[in-house]
Formats: sequence, C-alpha cells, structure tokens
Amino acid sequence: MAAMKALAIALALVSSNAIAQLEHITRQDAITALKAALEKGSVAAVAHLGKVDGFLGNPQVKIPLPDSAQRAEHAMRRLGMGKYADELIVTLNRAAELAVPQARTVFVDSVKKMSVQDAKTIITGGDTAGTEYFRRTTRSELHKRFLPIVEKSTAKVQLAQKYEQFADKAVVVGMLKKEDADLDEYVTQKALDGLYVMMAEEEKKIRKDPVGTGSSIIKKVFGALGR
Repeated sequence: MAAMKALAIALALVSSNAIAQLEHITRQDAITALKAALEKGSVAAVAHLGKVDGFLGNPQVKIPLPDSAQRAEHAMRRLGMGKYADELIVTLNRAAELAVPQARTVFVDSVKKMSVQDAKTIITGGDTAGTEYFRRTTRSELHKRFLPIVEKSTAKVQLAQKYEQFADKAVVVGMLKKEDADLDEYVTQKALDGLYVMMAEEEKKIRKDPVGTGSSIIKKVFGALGR
C-alpha cells in the first residue's frame, strides 16, 4: 500500500512548478521514490495475474480463441460441443497465468536500469507513461521467457494439440489466418497485452486520484512540491 501511495505522489508531479522543484530541490528523492513505487507496483500487477483465474476470471484480459477461429467456436456451440471450446479457452488462460510470474524479475531489473531522463519522462508524461516505459524496455525479454512456458503448458492438453493440427490445414484453405494458427505465439502475445493493460489501468487510477504518502522520502518530496 505504501508503495502504491508513493507511486501516486511521484506520478502526480506534472505541473511546471513541480518540475522546477524536482530540478532544484527534490529531483533525486522523487526519482528514488518513483523507482521504488514502480518496482512494487509492477510486482503487485504480476501477482494479480499470475494466479488461477488471474486471466480467466478477469473480463479485461481473458484470452478468447483467436478471431478467425471464433466462427468454428460458434458452430461447435450450436452443435452442443461448447465444452470443447470452453476447455480450449481455459487452456489458453491457464498458460498465460503460468507464464506471467516470469515478469517479476524482468520488471525489477528494468526499474533498476531506469535513467534520470526515463524517470523524468514518466513523471511528466501521460496517464500511462510508466506502463509505456515497461512495454518498451521489457516486452522483448518477456516474450522470450513466456513462450517456452506457454508451449509446455499447452503441450499437456490434447485438445490444444488437435487445434494446432487443424490450424495448419485451415490456413492452407483460407479458413484461418496464419497468425492465429500458432496457438502458443497467440497466447504469449495476449498474455503480454493483458499484463500491460492491467498495469496501465492501475497507473491511470493512481494519476487520477493521488493519495497521501507512506514513507519519509515521499513525505519529503510531497512537502517540497506542495509549497
């Protein structure tokens, strides 16, 4: 809680007066506070999604079947075979939930490597500047870490393997888009999208409604900028 409050204060420093104070009085304190808050906030986001129903139980990030496979899904449901579509959807979301915890150390490393200019850009940026920083600095590495976990997870489910077999043939005859045929790649990209969506939502809430400070260093920053 203290970390999220710290993030609220740091991300609220957007006025010209705030920047002047940041430059001349409390810049290092503000940057230190911002780094600590971003680290703790990102870890919290990972913990929220990296558990059973973290994706499946959240409509904002729940992973559906690929767009071009949804026609087949509708047909299955009309024929009373909806349980198979449901099983596959659960498989996709469980794979994402297993992969997301890998993001924790990547986010922490990204915060530690943050430059002064990066911090200033986040502080003075838009509603999702912090999220965009993470997207820019972590997505490639997270993709490399997520994909093997997703592959291992879906390999355990026979239905997912059958989807892959069907998909290859469906692409050839134009029934399925090529990018939707690789289920593991699809899930990996959706898991990443969902992770950044949740981080952006949290960041926007904090920027919209900053709350009080929870640590001495943030009290110092808040006090200086409130003058």
